[in-house]
Amino acid sequence: MDEVDALEDDLAEPGPGEVLKATLSPELHGVRLDRALAVAFPDLSRSRLQDLILLGRVRLDDQPVASGSAKVKAGQIAQVVVPPPTPALPQPQRLDLAVLYEDAHLIVIDKPAGMAAHPAPGTPDGTLVNALLYHCGDSLSGIGGVARPGIVHRLDKDTSGVMVAAKTDAAHQGLSALFARHDIDRAYIALTRGSLEPLSGIIRTLIGRSPHDRKKMAVVRSGGREAITHYVVEKAFGGPKSLAARVRVTLETGRTHQIRVHLASKGAPCLGDPVYGGGGLTARLAEALAQADLHRQALHAAHLGFRHPISGEALQFETPPPEDMGRLEAGLATI
Repeated sequence: MDEVDALEDDLAEPGPGEVLKATLSPELHGVRLDRALAVAFPDLSRSRLQDLILLGRVRLDDQPVASGSAKVKAGQIAQVVVPPPTPALPQPQRLDLAVLYEDAHLIVIDKPAGMAAHPAPGTPDGTLVNALLYHCGDSLSGIGGVARPGIVHRLDKDTSGVMVAAKTDAAHQGLSALFARHDIDRAYIALTRGSLEPLSGIIRTLIGRSPHDRKKMAVVRSGGREAITHYVVEKAFGGPKSLAARVRVTLETGRTHQIRVHLASKGAPCLGDPVYGGGGLTARLAEALAQADLHRQALHAAHLGFRHPISGEALQFETPPPEDMGRLEAGLATI
């Protein structure tokens, strides 16, 4: 989520904005630049500072820096030029939003399947960002980057369920920190082809780009990022052979397509998953899918829990799977 869309002119010329300066303290000696800046400028998130580095808006001892991985020295003077907030590029759209909670700082919604989190190639509008811009107005401008204001985490387009978005910079920074520390409770319901053995456990692997298809993620032996998934098989369907299952999944990490990749790696992919589902459907499973009229992976973000980044209040949200998954589960109960 740290993508930066910048013109070459932006990289060459920092342009106007608020100039912030700080002298790096002794305890920051030898620390990565982006981490040191996050300590020196606590009102700016680390991801925001990484963006500003790429945009040529950060200097050390009046010398431009090009990478956040450089190590700093105590006593160096850091300068950051923060550009003024700019209107978000996506346009507001009046789209239905199932709002579970909202205050001046954040909003929690139950995202429907088929709605992307933010505009991307092939999905220019109709996204959660478009809906939030209409619903929340100017409070989202400039937060999270102009292409995806307010977005601090994502669900796949065809995964339904609970999401939180930030309405202020302070909330955005606080929520981003919670996700970075894995201090967020997230639980999902998946309906899978087959079941898992044992019936509960932990899947711990590296996940990276598939060496065979760069559009897919995969469990890899090296070069990926650690991914940790906890699971419990809540129900099994189809007799002793367990043709299908309802699985509750909780996440320690949040890698791209993590649940879908991990379940598929254990031979129990999400039913209806067009990317990781593979073949192997029995006639009864195929019939259950057809009757349920489900045209996506059977995956729902059922639970989200976190401490409010401003008030500190403990918040918990739970939503049941939508109708298409409900129909599929009812059909699976009869096989």
